[in-house]
Amino acid sequence: MPFITAGAARRAVAPLTAMLLLALAACGSATTATTAAAPDAEIDSDASHGHNQPIPTTEADWKPVTDTLGRTGTFGDNNTVYRIPLPRTDLHVTSYGVAIKPGLSLGGYAAFAKYRDGVVLMGDLVVTETELPKVTDALQAHGIEQTALHKHLLQQDPPVWWTHVDAISGNPTVLAQGIKAALDATAIPPAAAPSGPQPPVHLDTAGIDKALGRKGTADGGIDKFTIARAETLTDDGHVLPPTFGVTTGINFQPVGGGKAAINGDFVMTAPEVQKVIQALRKGGIDLVEVHNHSFTEQPRPFYMHFWAVDDGVTLAKALRPALDATNLRPAT
Repeated sequence: MPFITAGAARRAVAPLTAMLLLALAACGSATTATTAAAPDAEIDSDASHGHNQPIPTTEADWKPVTDTLGRTGTFGDNNTVYRIPLPRTDLHVTSYGVAIKPGLSLGGYAAFAKYRDGVVLMGDLVVTETELPKVTDALQAHGIEQTALHKHLLQQDPPVWWTHVDAISGNPTVLAQGIKAALDATAIPPAAAPSGPQPPVHLDTAGIDKALGRKGTADGGIDKFTIARAETLTDDGHVLPPTFGVTTGINFQPVGGGKAAINGDFVMTAPEVQKVIQALRKGGIDLVEVHNHSFTEQPRPFYMHFWAVDDGVTLAKALRPALDATNLRPAT
């Protein structure tokens, strides 16, 4: 299957649909007869509702991708999504005097999933302002769409941008080559080997867990929460598992004395946006960005980045009403 951008795939649907409707109108009686003659034909219920489910895969399926990128990833959502981390461990970014750790807000990624009609790529690349034009040119030259460009932090030095990418192809190597070209336009370092046990998180993590009603995970000295939405999200008919990045993420970075810098991303539907803003501001949490990550997701999600520095448990209590204002999966 040749390379097809996500936008081209969407544009191809309209004429095909029109042709199908004309054919059905002309041959309605014949279609009915054929259906009646084959009552035992297998029907894909997901496809009949326009939902294209991801297919479970193995490491071997993604070897062309890992060979091209020189990096490996991990599986999520029952081996349907293969996600390769692309953190900016080379950057030394500060915001309001806080030295930002990669795990707080500098963690890019590229995620791949196989569907009946090809391999879907979605990701988020962290690039400096000087790298951005070259990254854009590399992505465009390889047919990979940029679906968002924004910031995760307010005041920052050096200036850093986040760009979301989206594409579909029958050949995963083609997608990997496009990402590789974009990475070559940056100073993103090669994949690092595991560095042993996780460092301690110097915060009252038990108190934070209790306030949020969920248990966090230690990651590079950061206390992290990743929470999926309760409903199923789709993009151009493809079901999007949470590992693609359609989740609410809340990160606590210790800054000393029990205090934390918080940064992350709420995923919301339109009716939830103002409720989350109001809840965050009531808790003294700053709003950074409101934006989309893609073009055709349903139900239409919006994403909101935030920032604050305060006692970790106090911030968790302030975040809880904002979480409760969105339709998230229950805590396990």
